[in-house]
Amino acid sequence: MILEVATLHIKENLEKQFEHDFLKAGKYISSIKGYKGHTLRKCIEKSNTYILLVDWETIEDHNIGFRTSEVYLKWKALLHNYYDPFPTVEHYETIIENKK
Repeated sequence: MILEVATLHIKENLEKQFEHDFLKAGKYISSIKGYKGHTLRKCIEKSNTYILLVDWETIEDHNIGFRTSEVYLKWKALLHNYYDPFPTVEHYETIIENKK
């Protein structure tokens, strides 16, 4: 499994609207083959900073399956106007995991 990590900096005073639109956008990303789940977390110290964590079966499910889809265009239209600057997106694989 692959973890996509995106750091999202939202334009000031648009946080509530972003959160509202992100709820709508969830139906788009969750429809893609290989999607396993996502979490949006808000920074406590910086109210306009979030991290998006998305679990994918493979990196190709994200980079090809999602980013080249019609669904991505809907995601982009709904969310990309909130970002300043555009998010940094990286992918991680699990090496060691310890859960309680």
